[in-house]
Amino acid sequence: MTMKPLLAFSRVVDDINTRVGWLADWMTLAACAISAGNAFVRYGISYSSNAWLEVQWYLFAGMVMLGASYTLFRNEHVRVDILYGNMSERMRLWVDILGIIVFLLPAMILLAWMTWPFFLDSWQRGETSQNAGGLIRWPVKLILPVGFALIALQGISELIKRIALLRGLRPESEAVVAYERPLQ
Repeated sequence: MTMKPLLAFSRVVDDINTRVGWLADWMTLAACAISAGNAFVRYGISYSSNAWLEVQWYLFAGMVMLGASYTLFRNEHVRVDILYGNMSERMRLWVDILGIIVFLLPAMILLAWMTWPFFLDSWQRGETSQNAGGLIRWPVKLILPVGFALIALQGISELIKRIALLRGLRPESEAVVAYERPLQ
């Protein structure tokens, strides 16, 4: 089987998660600005709103859940370096392939599947926060299945790239499997 269509799919997934990562970056800035503004208003003029606190919570959920797939794309996720760092590149590729197939994909697919009804119930009921001035809940609950699905898609993309590397092909992605030892 030719790898060209699979690598093309991988590039599309990488591009999507790069854009989603950019959105997560901006969510970080927005959360910081809202947090600072909320603190200023609360302590400066003694006014508070639960909505602003909940917006920060929603943004944090977005940063984590939408930024995770980009982190996987950039190969900057946490791993047990004491073993991984001492392996050959070929052995690291096999460890990554097995880890993606055995752990990452089943977990992310299961979590996306399990969180979808959680979101759907909230959306159908028009669920809102119990707090005075609180926000609607379904948008933040939608971030869960979407985030897990994006991580699963990125896992498939990483799997494709690692198989291509084992076959002697060099994917065009900038963050192929570049491994760097921690500086500590």
